[in-house]
Amino acid sequence: MHTRLLTLILIAAALPACATRAPLPPGTPPSGESPSGTAQPEAPIPGQAAPAPPEQPAPGAPRQSHLGVAASALVTQARTQAGGGEYGQAAATLERALRIEPGNPLLWIELGRVRLSENNAAQAEAMGHKALALATGDAGAQAAAWHLIADSLHARGRDPEAAEAEGRAGALAPR
Repeated sequence: MHTRLLTLILIAAALPACATRAPLPPGTPPSGESPSGTAQPEAPIPGQAAPAPPEQPAPGAPRQSHLGVAASALVTQARTQAGGGEYGQAAATLERALRIEPGNPLLWIELGRVRLSENNAAQAEAMGHKALALATGDAGAQAAAWHLIADSLHARGRDPEAAEAEGRAGALAPR
């Protein structure tokens, strides 16, 4: 059994080596490079449309944060864990998601919610501020971060500051 597993691992490790290109004749630059070694744009293939440039939001246009497929699956798993009271496991799952998308404010908000459920309001507030810093231009994520900050302030009895945070959240997007 162990031999079979080891064989499969070795085969899987060796597969990328099979995908190498044949050596080029001497003096031939690699595809996409000029003889001087500088990158050159690839010529379009006749009869094929040129690829469209990546879509960029218009300057000053509102931005909206999204989770990638892997991070979204991890958030779903973390919510299930937190729903079952497994806050430590939920936090660990969200930290895995943050290793994939460290600049995503939505993940920081999720982790802050878990920390708040663990009665760690100070850390939840800090994560709300981190999310706020990352959510530039995204009113929805900023509002969610302010709601997290407000909830963490309420949990610590800092109601006037919490009301101010709720006001900021409401100005960005109603709850």
